[in-house]
Amino acid sequence: MNRLLVAVLLIALGIFLGIKVTWWLGWLPILIGLLTVVAHFLIGPMTILPRYIENGDVDEAQKLINSVKKPEWLFSQVRSGFYMLKANLSTMNNDLDAAEAELRKGLASGKNDKDAEGMALLQLGFISAQKGNLKDSYEQLRKAVQLGLPDGDTSARAYMQLSSICAQRRDYRGCKFYFAKAKAAKPKNAEILEQLKEMNKQIARIPG
Repeated sequence: MNRLLVAVLLIALGIFLGIKVTWWLGWLPILIGLLTVVAHFLIGPMTILPRYIENGDVDEAQKLINSVKKPEWLFSQVRSGFYMLKANLSTMNNDLDAAEAELRKGLASGKNDKDAEGMALLQLGFISAQKGNLKDSYEQLRKAVQLGLPDGDTSARAYMQLSSICAQRRDYRGCKFYFAKAKAAKPKNAEILEQLKEMNKQIARIPG
């Protein structure tokens, strides 16, 4: 049920109880209703939205995203997370321009924790690489690893992409440097470990 509808029903119930019974009983549903209205505009669907994305229910997640008509009213930290999740949905729909715009809005909110900011920069780096803008990709990824990423798998992915960019620039020293960083991150994900194994074969052929 719509949160605002629940709030209206609670406030109406409180008024009814206040008039018909006693305001000592009616004030509680009114208070809960008012808090529900505040939560609707300042928190939005952020308490349940990640669950839909994790379960792969993209359509329902998109509906919840679209239900937020005034994202600028969300708490600053909530707003940052909102834009991150919105960017994830745009990436899943292969809308890279929209994803990039949402990530930049999230960073502009200025209330990110280090992990969240690092992940936003990481995503921007990968998006720029997909769009062929290797210069911007390199800068965003470098900022991400300098800021710090939440785990070894994520760090390894960032360093592998940096190594790949250096290889395309024929910066073989940088290529080997970032590849060594990727291995040192000690990733555990099987797919990343396989990618490292393949990269190792290619880097072994690089002169110097």
